Amino acid sequence: MKAIWQKKALITYFSLAYFISWIIWFPLYSPVFGIKNLPVLPFHHGIGGLGPMLAAFITTGIFEKKEGVRLLAKQILKIRPLVCIAIAFLSPFILAAAAVAISSASNHVSFNLDGIFAAKEFPELTFAGFFLYNLCFFGIGEETGWRGFALPRLQAKYNALWAGIILTVFWAIWHWPLFLYRPGYTSMGIAGISGWIFSLLTGSILLSWIYNSSRASILACAIFHATIDIAFLADFSDGTIANYMGMLITIWGIVTIIIYKPKNLSHSERISK
Repeated sequence: MKAIWQKKALITYFSLAYFISWIIWFPLYSPVFGIKNLPVLPFHHGIGGLGPMLAAFITTGIFEKKEGVRLLAKQILKIRPLVCIAIAFLSPFILAAAAVAISSASNHVSFNLDGIFAAKEFPELTFAGFFLYNLCFFGIGEETGWRGFALPRLQAKYNALWAGIILTVFWAIWHWPLFLYRPGYTSMGIAGISGWIFSLLTGSILLSWIYNSSRASILACAIFHATIDIAFLADFSDGTIANYMGMLITIWGIVTIIIYKPKNLSHSERISK
């Protein structure tokens, strides 16, 4: 009975996450279907990133009522253990600096690391402003759903690694509209899409590790999600550096699986519901 209940909850969640985000993004990709001049809000793309969070709270309210909603909200504010928060914030920038160093040594080209604190998409924003933008819309907006709601329910049936792999499929599908309007996505070929899916998989494994190691801190996952996006979108970054970063993150993901093992991706028992 519990397995059927969880399956219904996951189906409801994923359906709502897609529906909410895709409806919000519709004015951005509607020109592809010949529908033009729909109103577009400031930070419209970011607002669509709130879909998974809204879906998580709605689904939790339906299946677990007020107590479930309270517990989910509590996870967003969970700051302990602080070491997980520190790793989530600092590690993407350490990887970016390492990628720059490798690229500089390999290609004998100098890079200005000042660009790591500047955003290509929003050059008017300070680093703090761009970090908050990513943290709110894509960190908390996405991770409340993907890791906070979906992951522990998948981990109730599968080991942590398989749960992360399965979640990657649903996470990838959620991005579908971006291939219709988002710069960088619209120009992807088969090779680019394959690499992008692999990066999502690696990210999913690392986020599963952070979620389980932090004992269900959505905030830790959200911070890592936000900072890894910033590191890849930083103004200093080019294709070569992004490739080196991808290589380093892949190595990190493999090492994580070897050290923490597929069952839990953590030294403690995986979080399941």
